Amino acid sequence: MNLLSVLLSLLPILVVFILLLWRRMAADSAGLIGWIVTLLVAWLYFQTPPAILLKASFSGVVASFPITIMVATSLLQIFLMVETGAIARVVALIKTIAPKDQIVQIMIVNVGFGTLLAAMGATPVSILPPIMLALGYSSFVAIALPAIGYDALCTYALLGVPVVVFASMVGKPVNEVGSYFARFMPVISTCIALGMLWIVGRWKLVGRGLLPALLSGLSAGFIAIGMNAIGMVTLTGVAAGLGVIVMMLFYLVAMRKPLRNRSFLTDADHAAETRLPLWRAISPWLILTLFAVLVNLPSLPFYELTFNTWAMPVTIIPAASEKVRLFWQAYFWILVSTVFALPILKPSRKQLGESLKKWLKRAPRPMLASAVFFAVAYIFNHSGKGLDWQLADASHNMIAVLANASASAFGKFYPLIAPYLGMLAGFISGSETSAIAMLTALHLSTAEKIGAIGLLVAAASGIGAGLASVISPAKLQNASASIDRIGEEASVLRVTFVVSMVITAVCALMAMIWAF
Repeated sequence: MNLLSVLLSLLPILVVFILLLWRRMAADSAGLIGWIVTLLVAWLYFQTPPAILLKASFSGVVASFPITIMVATSLLQIFLMVETGAIARVVALIKTIAPKDQIVQIMIVNVGFGTLLAAMGATPVSILPPIMLALGYSSFVAIALPAIGYDALCTYALLGVPVVVFASMVGKPVNEVGSYFARFMPVISTCIALGMLWIVGRWKLVGRGLLPALLSGLSAGFIAIGMNAIGMVTLTGVAAGLGVIVMMLFYLVAMRKPLRNRSFLTDADHAAETRLPLWRAISPWLILTLFAVLVNLPSLPFYELTFNTWAMPVTIIPAASEKVRLFWQAYFWILVSTVFALPILKPSRKQLGESLKKWLKRAPRPMLASAVFFAVAYIFNHSGKGLDWQLADASHNMIAVLANASASAFGKFYPLIAPYLGMLAGFISGSETSAIAMLTALHLSTAEKIGAIGLLVAAASGIGAGLASVISPAKLQNASASIDRIGEEASVLRVTFVVSMVITAVCALMAMIWAF
Protein backbone atom coordinates (compact mmCIF):
# COMPACT_ATOMS: atom_id res chain seq x y z
CA MET A 1 0.00 0.00 0.00
CA ASN A 2 1.42 3.35 -1.11
CA LEU A 3 1.15 5.68 1.90
CA LEU A 4 1.55 8.80 -0.27
CA SER A 5 -1.40 7.73 -2.45
CA VAL A 6 -3.57 7.25 0.64
CA LEU A 7 -2.59 10.63 2.10
CA LEU A 8 -3.22 12.46 -1.17
CA SER A 9 -6.59 10.71 -1.57
CA LEU A 10 -7.54 11.94 1.89
CA LEU A 11 -6.12 15.43 1.33
CA PRO A 12 -9.31 17.06 -0.09
CA ILE A 13 -11.35 15.79 2.87
CA LEU A 14 -8.74 16.95 5.35
CA VAL A 15 -8.59 20.39 3.70
CA VAL A 16 -12.36 20.83 3.94
CA PHE A 17 -12.36 19.59 7.54
CA ILE A 18 -9.64 22.06 8.55
CA LEU A 19 -11.34 24.95 6.76
CA LEU A 20 -14.63 24.25 8.49
CA LEU A 21 -13.24 23.75 11.99
CA TRP A 22 -10.15 25.93 12.13
CA ARG A 23 -11.02 28.75 9.76
CA ARG A 24 -14.78 28.45 10.43
CA MET A 25 -15.36 28.86 6.70
CA ALA A 26 -18.84 28.44 5.21
CA ALA A 27 -19.59 25.03 3.70
CA ASP A 28 -19.91 26.32 0.13
CA SER A 29 -16.56 28.16 0.23
CA ALA A 30 -14.79 25.23 1.87
CA GLY A 31 -16.39 22.89 -0.67
CA LEU A 32 -15.13 24.97 -3.61
CA ILE A 33 -11.59 24.89 -2.25
CA GLY A 34 -11.96 21.15 -1.64
CA TRP A 35 -13.08 20.70 -5.25
CA ILE A 36 -10.02 22.58 -6.53
CA VAL A 37 -7.71 20.47 -4.35
CA THR A 38 -9.43 17.30 -5.62
CA LEU A 39 -8.97 18.43 -9.23
CA LEU A 40 -5.27 19.10 -8.70
CA VAL A 41 -4.61 15.82 -6.89
CA ALA A 42 -6.52 13.76 -9.46
CA TRP A 43 -4.75 15.53 -12.34
CA LEU A 44 -1.19 15.90 -11.11
CA TYR A 45 -0.77 12.73 -9.06
CA PHE A 46 -3.40 10.26 -10.24
CA GLN A 47 -2.87 11.18 -13.91
CA THR A 48 -6.49 11.95 -14.79
CA PRO A 49 -6.93 14.08 -17.95
CA PRO A 50 -8.50 17.51 -17.27
CA ALA A 51 -11.34 16.78 -19.73
CA ILE A 52 -12.36 13.74 -17.65
CA LEU A 53 -12.21 15.75 -14.43
CA LEU A 54 -14.43 18.52 -15.78
CA LYS A 55 -16.97 16.09 -17.25
CA ALA A 56 -17.03 14.11 -14.01
CA SER A 57 -17.60 17.33 -12.08
CA PHE A 58 -20.45 18.32 -14.37
CA SER A 59 -22.00 14.88 -14.07
CA GLY A 60 -21.82 15.26 -10.29
CA VAL A 61 -23.61 18.61 -10.47
CA VAL A 62 -26.39 17.05 -12.57
CA ALA A 63 -26.62 14.15 -10.11
CA SER A 64 -27.04 16.70 -7.31
CA PHE A 65 -30.21 18.15 -8.83
CA PRO A 66 -32.58 16.16 -6.56
CA ILE A 67 -31.13 17.96 -3.53
CA THR A 68 -29.76 21.16 -5.11
CA ILE A 69 -33.03 22.15 -6.76
CA MET A 70 -34.96 20.74 -3.80
CA VAL A 71 -33.13 23.21 -1.56
CA ALA A 72 -34.16 26.03 -3.88
CA THR A 73 -37.84 25.09 -4.18
CA SER A 74 -38.31 24.21 -0.50
CA LEU A 75 -36.74 27.51 0.61
CA LEU A 76 -38.99 29.42 -1.78
CA GLN A 77 -42.04 27.68 -0.33
CA ILE A 78 -40.97 28.28 3.28
CA PHE A 79 -40.20 31.97 2.68
CA LEU A 80 -43.63 32.43 1.11
CA MET A 81 -45.30 30.64 4.06
CA VAL A 82 -43.37 32.82 6.50
CA GLU A 83 -44.31 36.06 4.77
CA THR A 84 -48.01 35.16 4.51
CA GLY A 85 -48.22 34.13 8.17
CA ALA A 86 -48.73 30.42 7.40
CA ILE A 87 -45.75 29.31 9.50
CA ALA A 88 -46.88 31.53 12.39
CA ARG A 89 -50.26 29.79 12.24
CA VAL A 90 -48.60 26.35 12.37
CA VAL A 91 -46.46 27.50 15.30
CA ALA A 92 -49.59 28.63 17.18
CA LEU A 93 -51.07 25.16 16.75
CA ILE A 94 -47.93 23.36 17.93
CA LYS A 95 -47.76 25.49 21.08
CA THR A 96 -51.16 24.25 22.24
CA ILE A 97 -50.50 20.52 22.03
CA ALA A 98 -49.75 18.67 25.29
CA PRO A 99 -48.07 21.60 27.09
CA LYS A 100 -48.76 19.98 30.48
CA ASP A 101 -46.78 16.80 29.71
CA GLN A 102 -43.12 17.63 29.13
CA ILE A 103 -42.12 14.20 27.83
CA VAL A 104 -44.99 13.87 25.36
CA GLN A 105 -44.44 17.46 24.29
CA ILE A 106 -40.79 16.73 23.50
CA MET A 107 -41.78 13.70 21.41
CA ILE A 108 -44.57 15.49 19.52
CA VAL A 109 -42.71 18.72 18.79
CA ASN A 110 -39.22 17.43 18.04
CA VAL A 111 -39.70 13.88 16.74
CA GLY A 112 -43.20 14.19 15.27
CA PHE A 113 -43.32 17.74 13.90
CA GLY A 114 -39.55 17.79 13.40
CA THR A 115 -39.62 14.73 11.14
CA LEU A 116 -42.73 15.98 9.35
CA LEU A 117 -41.23 19.43 8.72
CA ALA A 118 -37.95 17.96 7.45
CA ALA A 119 -39.84 15.58 5.16
CA MET A 120 -41.85 18.44 3.64
CA GLY A 121 -38.78 20.57 2.96
CA ALA A 122 -39.07 22.87 5.97
CA THR A 123 -36.24 23.50 8.44
CA PRO A 124 -36.85 22.23 11.99
CA VAL A 125 -33.80 24.05 13.35
CA SER A 126 -35.30 27.36 12.24
CA ILE A 127 -38.95 26.80 13.12
CA LEU A 128 -38.90 24.76 16.35
CA PRO A 129 -36.40 26.56 18.67
CA PRO A 130 -38.67 29.61 19.21
CA ILE A 131 -41.53 27.25 20.02
CA MET A 132 -39.46 25.34 22.56
CA LEU A 133 -38.37 28.62 24.16
CA ALA A 134 -41.98 29.84 24.32
CA LEU A 135 -42.98 26.60 26.03
CA GLY A 136 -40.55 27.35 28.85
CA TYR A 137 -37.49 25.31 27.88
CA SER A 138 -33.97 26.67 28.26
CA SER A 139 -32.19 28.08 25.23
CA PHE A 140 -29.77 25.11 25.45
CA VAL A 141 -32.64 22.61 25.08
CA ALA A 142 -34.37 24.79 22.46
CA ILE A 143 -31.25 24.58 20.29
CA ALA A 144 -30.33 20.93 20.89
CA LEU A 145 -33.64 19.07 20.55
CA PRO A 146 -34.79 20.39 17.14
CA ALA A 147 -31.34 19.52 15.76
CA ILE A 148 -31.47 15.92 16.93
CA GLY A 149 -35.20 15.15 16.74
CA TYR A 150 -35.41 14.23 13.05
CA ASP A 151 -31.90 12.73 12.78
CA ALA A 152 -33.03 9.10 12.80
CA LEU A 153 -35.20 9.62 9.72
CA CYS A 154 -32.91 12.14 8.02
CA THR A 155 -32.64 9.61 5.17
CA TYR A 156 -36.27 10.42 4.36
CA ALA A 157 -35.96 14.21 4.61
CA LEU A 158 -37.01 16.38 1.65
CA LEU A 159 -39.45 13.68 0.48
CA GLY A 160 -36.77 10.98 0.58
CA VAL A 161 -34.07 12.74 -1.44
CA PRO A 162 -31.13 11.01 0.36
CA VAL A 163 -32.46 7.50 -0.26
CA VAL A 164 -33.39 8.38 -3.86
CA VAL A 165 -29.86 9.64 -4.54
CA PHE A 166 -28.44 6.51 -2.91
CA ALA A 167 -30.59 4.36 -5.20
CA SER A 168 -29.36 6.19 -8.29
CA MET A 169 -25.73 5.82 -7.21
CA VAL A 170 -25.95 2.05 -6.71
CA GLY A 171 -28.22 1.48 -9.70
CA LYS A 172 -30.98 -0.20 -7.69
CA PRO A 173 -34.72 0.56 -7.28
CA VAL A 174 -35.60 2.90 -4.42
CA ASN A 175 -37.75 0.28 -2.69
CA GLU A 176 -34.92 -2.26 -2.76
CA VAL A 177 -32.29 -0.02 -1.21
CA GLY A 178 -34.84 1.51 1.15
CA SER A 179 -35.05 -1.78 3.03
CA TYR A 180 -31.39 -1.51 4.02
CA PHE A 181 -32.04 1.85 5.69
CA ALA A 182 -35.43 0.94 7.15
CA ARG A 183 -34.17 -2.02 9.18
CA PHE A 184 -32.08 0.36 11.31
CA MET A 185 -34.96 2.74 12.01
CA PRO A 186 -36.80 1.17 14.99
CA VAL A 187 -33.63 1.02 17.08
CA ILE A 188 -32.04 4.29 15.94
CA SER A 189 -35.25 6.34 16.23
CA THR A 190 -35.79 4.96 19.74
CA CYS A 191 -32.21 5.89 20.65
CA ILE A 192 -32.90 9.42 19.36
CA ALA A 193 -36.01 9.71 21.53
CA LEU A 194 -34.12 8.49 24.61
CA GLY A 195 -31.19 10.78 23.77
CA MET A 196 -33.47 13.82 23.77
CA LEU A 197 -34.81 12.94 27.20
CA TRP A 198 -31.24 12.50 28.46
CA ILE A 199 -30.29 15.96 27.16
CA VAL A 200 -33.24 17.55 28.98
CA GLY A 201 -33.23 15.67 32.30
CA ARG A 202 -30.45 13.07 32.20
CA TRP A 203 -31.24 9.54 33.45
CA LYS A 204 -34.10 10.64 35.70
CA LEU A 205 -36.15 11.89 32.75
CA VAL A 206 -35.12 8.86 30.67
CA GLY A 207 -36.61 6.62 33.35
CA ARG A 208 -39.83 8.64 33.56
CA GLY A 209 -40.19 8.87 29.80
CA LEU A 210 -39.17 5.36 28.80
CA LEU A 211 -42.64 4.31 27.59
CA PRO A 212 -43.41 7.44 25.48
CA ALA A 213 -39.88 7.29 24.02
CA LEU A 214 -40.31 3.63 23.08
CA LEU A 215 -43.73 4.30 21.56
CA SER A 216 -42.41 7.24 19.54
CA GLY A 217 -39.20 5.60 18.37
CA LEU A 218 -40.71 2.24 17.52
CA SER A 219 -43.73 3.73 15.76
CA ALA A 220 -41.49 5.91 13.57
CA GLY A 221 -39.16 2.98 12.90
CA PHE A 222 -41.80 0.44 11.98
CA ILE A 223 -43.66 2.96 9.85
CA ALA A 224 -40.40 3.34 7.89
CA ILE A 225 -40.30 -0.42 7.36
CA GLY A 226 -43.99 -0.46 6.40
CA MET A 227 -43.69 2.41 3.93
CA ASN A 228 -40.81 0.61 2.24
CA ALA A 229 -42.88 -2.58 2.05
CA ILE A 230 -45.75 -0.83 0.25
CA GLY A 231 -43.45 1.06 -2.11
CA MET A 232 -43.97 4.55 -0.66
CA VAL A 233 -40.40 5.27 0.45
CA THR A 234 -40.41 8.95 -0.50
CA LEU A 235 -43.35 9.64 1.85
CA THR A 236 -41.77 7.83 4.80
CA GLY A 237 -40.87 11.01 6.69
CA VAL A 238 -44.39 12.40 6.30
CA ALA A 239 -46.02 9.17 7.50
CA ALA A 240 -43.53 8.66 10.36
CA GLY A 241 -43.90 12.22 11.63
CA LEU A 242 -47.69 11.99 11.59
CA GLY A 243 -47.49 8.51 13.13
CA VAL A 244 -45.51 9.76 16.12
CA ILE A 245 -47.96 12.62 16.69
CA VAL A 246 -50.96 10.28 16.53
CA MET A 247 -49.26 7.73 18.80
CA MET A 248 -48.56 10.39 21.42
CA LEU A 249 -52.15 11.68 21.24
CA PHE A 250 -53.40 8.12 21.83
CA TYR A 251 -51.01 7.86 24.74
CA LEU A 252 -52.41 11.06 26.27
CA VAL A 253 -55.97 9.77 25.87
CA ALA A 254 -55.03 6.42 27.43
CA MET A 255 -53.37 8.20 30.36
CA ARG A 256 -56.37 10.57 30.64
CA LYS A 257 -54.25 13.68 30.17
CA PRO A 258 -55.38 16.88 28.35
CA LEU A 259 -54.55 17.03 24.65
CA ARG A 260 -54.52 20.81 24.25
CA ASN A 261 -53.95 23.92 26.35
CA ARG A 262 -54.19 27.39 24.85
CA SER A 263 -52.81 29.26 27.86
CA PHE A 264 -49.33 29.46 26.29
CA LEU A 265 -50.55 31.45 23.28
CA THR A 266 -49.39 35.05 22.98
CA ASP A 267 -51.17 37.97 21.35
CA ALA A 268 -49.13 37.30 18.21
CA ASP A 269 -50.32 33.69 18.18
CA HIS A 270 -53.96 34.75 18.52
CA ALA A 271 -53.45 37.22 15.69
CA ALA A 272 -51.97 34.44 13.52
CA GLU A 273 -55.01 32.25 14.21
CA THR A 274 -57.38 35.07 13.29
CA ARG A 275 -55.49 36.01 10.16
CA LEU A 276 -55.29 32.56 8.56
CA PRO A 277 -57.29 29.35 9.07
CA LEU A 278 -55.14 26.26 9.58
CA TRP A 279 -56.21 24.56 6.36
CA ARG A 280 -55.12 27.58 4.35
CA ALA A 281 -51.82 27.82 6.25
CA ILE A 282 -50.85 24.23 5.48
CA SER A 283 -52.35 24.19 1.97
CA PRO A 284 -48.92 24.00 0.25
CA TRP A 285 -48.10 20.87 2.25
CA LEU A 286 -51.54 19.33 1.68
CA ILE A 287 -51.24 19.86 -2.07
CA LEU A 288 -47.66 18.57 -2.06
CA THR A 289 -48.64 15.42 -0.16
CA LEU A 290 -51.48 14.76 -2.62
CA PHE A 291 -49.21 15.01 -5.65
CA ALA A 292 -46.44 13.02 -3.95
CA VAL A 293 -48.88 10.20 -3.24
CA LEU A 294 -50.18 10.24 -6.82
CA VAL A 295 -46.72 9.88 -8.39
CA ASN A 296 -45.48 7.28 -5.88
CA LEU A 297 -48.46 4.97 -5.34
CA PRO A 298 -47.55 1.68 -7.07
CA SER A 299 -51.18 0.92 -7.93
CA LEU A 300 -51.45 4.06 -10.07
CA PRO A 301 -49.84 4.47 -13.52
CA PHE A 302 -48.10 7.77 -12.69
CA TYR A 303 -45.07 6.23 -10.95
CA GLU A 304 -44.14 4.07 -13.94
CA LEU A 305 -44.77 7.00 -16.26
CA THR A 306 -42.77 9.64 -14.38
CA PHE A 307 -40.01 7.39 -13.01
CA ASN A 308 -39.28 5.09 -15.95
CA THR A 309 -41.04 6.19 -19.15
CA TRP A 310 -40.11 9.86 -18.68
CA ALA A 311 -36.73 9.17 -17.07
CA MET A 312 -35.05 11.90 -19.19
CA PRO A 313 -31.50 10.43 -19.18
CA VAL A 314 -28.62 12.85 -19.67
CA THR A 315 -25.43 11.16 -20.85
CA ILE A 316 -22.27 12.96 -19.76
CA ILE A 317 -20.22 9.92 -18.80
CA PRO A 318 -20.52 7.04 -21.34
CA ALA A 319 -22.70 4.14 -20.13
CA ALA A 320 -23.57 6.07 -16.94
CA SER A 321 -26.42 8.40 -17.83
CA GLU A 322 -27.98 10.54 -15.12
CA LYS A 323 -31.77 10.21 -15.09
CA VAL A 324 -33.33 13.62 -14.44
CA ARG A 325 -36.92 12.34 -13.92
CA LEU A 326 -38.22 15.91 -13.74
CA PHE A 327 -41.90 15.01 -13.35
CA TRP A 328 -41.21 12.52 -10.55
CA GLN A 329 -38.79 14.59 -8.50
CA ALA A 330 -40.01 16.13 -5.24
CA TYR A 331 -38.61 19.55 -6.17
CA PHE A 332 -40.93 19.73 -9.19
CA TRP A 333 -44.00 19.01 -7.07
CA ILE A 334 -42.88 21.43 -4.33
CA LEU A 335 -42.81 24.15 -6.97
CA VAL A 336 -46.20 23.04 -8.34
CA SER A 337 -47.74 22.95 -4.85
CA THR A 338 -46.37 26.42 -4.11
CA VAL A 339 -47.93 27.84 -7.28
CA PHE A 340 -51.25 26.05 -6.66
CA ALA A 341 -51.35 27.39 -3.09
CA LEU A 342 -50.96 31.03 -4.14
CA PRO A 343 -54.73 31.63 -4.59
CA ILE A 344 -55.30 30.04 -1.15
CA LEU A 345 -52.56 31.89 0.77
CA LYS A 346 -53.36 35.11 -1.13
CA PRO A 347 -49.95 36.80 -0.70
CA SER A 348 -49.78 40.53 -1.35
CA ARG A 349 -47.38 41.96 -3.90
CA LYS A 350 -45.14 43.08 -1.03
CA GLN A 351 -45.13 39.59 0.51
CA LEU A 352 -44.26 38.02 -2.82
CA GLY A 353 -41.46 40.53 -3.27
CA GLU A 354 -40.04 39.87 0.19
CA SER A 355 -40.21 36.11 -0.37
CA LEU A 356 -38.29 36.37 -3.64
CA LYS A 357 -35.81 38.79 -2.10
CA LYS A 358 -35.04 36.38 0.76
CA TRP A 359 -34.87 33.46 -1.67
CA LEU A 360 -32.39 35.17 -3.97
CA LYS A 361 -30.24 36.11 -0.97
CA ARG A 362 -30.27 32.80 0.92
CA ALA A 363 -30.81 29.99 -1.60
CA PRO A 364 -27.70 30.14 -3.86
CA ARG A 365 -25.08 29.26 -1.22
CA PRO A 366 -26.65 26.06 0.13
CA MET A 367 -27.35 25.05 -3.47
CA LEU A 368 -23.70 25.58 -4.34
CA ALA A 369 -22.55 23.63 -1.27
CA SER A 370 -24.67 20.66 -2.27
CA ALA A 371 -23.55 20.70 -5.92
CA VAL A 372 -19.84 21.08 -5.20
CA PHE A 373 -19.67 18.08 -2.85
CA PHE A 374 -21.32 15.94 -5.50
CA ALA A 375 -18.70 17.17 -7.98
CA VAL A 376 -15.94 16.16 -5.54
CA ALA A 377 -17.50 12.71 -5.13
CA TYR A 378 -17.65 12.14 -8.87
CA ILE A 379 -14.00 13.13 -9.32
CA PHE A 380 -13.09 10.59 -6.62
CA ASN A 381 -15.13 7.91 -8.41
CA HIS A 382 -13.67 8.55 -11.88
CA SER A 383 -10.09 9.54 -11.01
CA GLY A 384 -7.40 7.67 -12.90
CA LYS A 385 -9.55 7.02 -15.95
CA GLY A 386 -8.28 7.80 -19.44
CA LEU A 387 -10.04 9.67 -22.21
CA ASP A 388 -11.88 6.43 -23.07
CA TRP A 389 -13.31 6.40 -19.49
CA GLN A 390 -11.51 3.13 -18.77
CA LEU A 391 -9.42 2.56 -15.62
CA ALA A 392 -6.20 0.90 -16.72
CA ASP A 393 -4.51 0.95 -13.31
CA ALA A 394 -6.56 0.69 -10.09
CA SER A 395 -3.74 2.35 -8.15
CA HIS A 396 -4.63 5.60 -9.96
CA ASN A 397 -8.19 5.63 -8.66
CA MET A 398 -8.70 7.47 -5.37
CA ILE A 399 -11.65 5.29 -4.32
CA ALA A 400 -9.71 2.09 -5.04
CA VAL A 401 -6.75 3.42 -3.05
CA LEU A 402 -8.90 4.28 -0.03
CA ALA A 403 -10.84 1.00 -0.29
CA ASN A 404 -7.64 -1.04 -0.29
CA ALA A 405 -6.29 0.96 2.63
CA SER A 406 -9.55 0.58 4.58
CA ALA A 407 -9.74 -3.15 3.93
CA SER A 408 -6.11 -3.55 4.98
CA ALA A 409 -6.47 -1.41 8.11
CA PHE A 410 -9.83 -2.65 9.40
CA GLY A 411 -10.46 -5.95 7.62
CA LYS A 412 -13.70 -7.62 8.71
CA PHE A 413 -14.30 -4.83 11.21
CA TYR A 414 -14.85 -2.22 8.48
CA PRO A 415 -18.67 -2.18 9.04
CA LEU A 416 -17.92 -0.81 12.53
CA ILE A 417 -16.05 2.11 10.98
CA ALA A 418 -18.40 2.92 8.08
CA PRO A 419 -21.07 4.78 10.14
CA TYR A 420 -18.38 6.99 11.68
CA LEU A 421 -16.98 7.76 8.22
CA GLY A 422 -20.51 8.74 7.22
CA MET A 423 -20.79 10.89 10.33
CA LEU A 424 -17.52 12.64 9.42
CA ALA A 425 -18.68 13.20 5.82
CA GLY A 426 -22.04 14.49 7.05
CA PHE A 427 -20.25 16.87 9.39
CA ILE A 428 -17.98 18.10 6.60
CA SER A 429 -20.63 18.50 3.89
CA GLY A 430 -23.56 19.41 6.15
CA SER A 431 -25.80 16.97 4.28
CA GLU A 432 -26.54 13.25 4.41
CA THR A 433 -27.14 13.28 0.67
CA SER A 434 -23.72 14.79 -0.04
CA ALA A 435 -22.13 12.29 2.33
CA ILE A 436 -23.84 9.46 0.44
CA ALA A 437 -22.45 10.82 -2.83
CA MET A 438 -18.97 11.12 -1.33
CA LEU A 439 -18.68 7.67 0.26
CA THR A 440 -20.99 5.13 -1.39
CA ALA A 441 -18.48 3.97 -4.00
CA LEU A 442 -15.83 3.57 -1.29
CA HIS A 443 -18.12 1.46 0.90
CA LEU A 444 -19.20 -0.79 -1.96
CA SER A 445 -15.61 -1.35 -3.06
CA THR A 446 -14.31 -2.02 0.44
CA ALA A 447 -17.22 -4.32 1.32
CA GLU A 448 -16.55 -6.38 -1.79
CA LYS A 449 -12.94 -6.89 -0.71
CA ILE A 450 -13.89 -8.15 2.76
CA GLY A 451 -16.96 -10.14 1.70
CA ALA A 452 -19.53 -7.88 3.37
CA ILE A 453 -22.94 -6.75 2.07
CA GLY A 454 -22.01 -3.47 0.42
CA LEU A 455 -25.48 -1.93 0.31
CA LEU A 456 -25.96 -2.48 4.04
CA VAL A 457 -22.56 -1.02 4.91
CA ALA A 458 -23.22 2.00 2.71
CA ALA A 459 -26.69 2.44 4.24
CA ALA A 460 -25.21 2.36 7.75
CA SER A 461 -22.81 5.09 6.66
CA GLY A 462 -25.77 7.13 5.41
CA ILE A 463 -27.45 6.83 8.80
CA GLY A 464 -24.22 7.96 10.45
CA ALA A 465 -24.25 10.98 8.13
CA GLY A 466 -27.81 11.75 9.19
CA LEU A 467 -26.74 11.64 12.84
CA ALA A 468 -24.17 14.33 12.04
CA SER A 469 -27.00 16.89 11.87
CA VAL A 470 -26.84 17.37 15.63
CA ILE A 471 -23.14 18.25 15.50
CA SER A 472 -23.27 20.32 12.33
CA PRO A 473 -22.02 23.84 13.20
CA ALA A 474 -24.20 25.38 10.48
CA LYS A 475 -27.40 23.74 11.74
CA LEU A 476 -26.70 24.47 15.39
CA GLN A 477 -25.89 28.07 14.54
CA ASN A 478 -29.12 28.28 12.54
CA ALA A 479 -31.03 27.09 15.62
CA SER A 480 -29.17 29.56 17.84
CA ALA A 481 -29.85 32.46 15.48
CA SER A 482 -33.57 31.71 15.41
CA ILE A 483 -33.78 32.53 19.15
CA ASP A 484 -31.05 35.19 19.17
CA ARG A 485 -28.57 33.02 21.11
CA ILE A 486 -25.62 33.03 18.70
CA GLY A 487 -22.59 31.59 20.50
CA GLU A 488 -24.49 29.10 22.64
CA GLU A 489 -24.19 26.42 19.96
CA ALA A 490 -20.63 25.71 21.15
CA SER A 491 -21.86 24.51 24.56
CA VAL A 492 -24.64 22.53 22.89
CA LEU A 493 -22.15 20.83 20.58
CA ARG A 494 -20.15 19.45 23.50
CA VAL A 495 -23.21 17.57 24.76
CA THR A 496 -24.75 16.54 21.46
CA PHE A 497 -21.39 15.24 20.25
CA VAL A 498 -21.46 12.57 22.99
CA VAL A 499 -25.07 11.63 22.16
CA SER A 500 -24.36 11.33 18.43
CA MET A 501 -21.23 9.25 19.03
CA VAL A 502 -23.15 6.80 21.24
CA ILE A 503 -26.05 6.41 18.80
CA THR A 504 -23.63 6.00 15.89
CA ALA A 505 -21.95 3.23 17.91
CA VAL A 506 -25.31 1.45 18.12
CA CYS A 507 -25.67 1.79 14.34
CA ALA A 508 -22.12 0.45 13.88
CA LEU A 509 -22.85 -2.63 16.02
CA MET A 510 -26.00 -3.36 14.03
CA ALA A 511 -24.07 -2.98 10.78
CA MET A 512 -21.39 -5.36 12.04
CA ILE A 513 -23.97 -8.00 12.95
CA TRP A 514 -25.87 -7.77 9.64
CA ALA A 515 -23.02 -7.16 7.19
CA PHE A 516 -21.86 -10.76 6.77
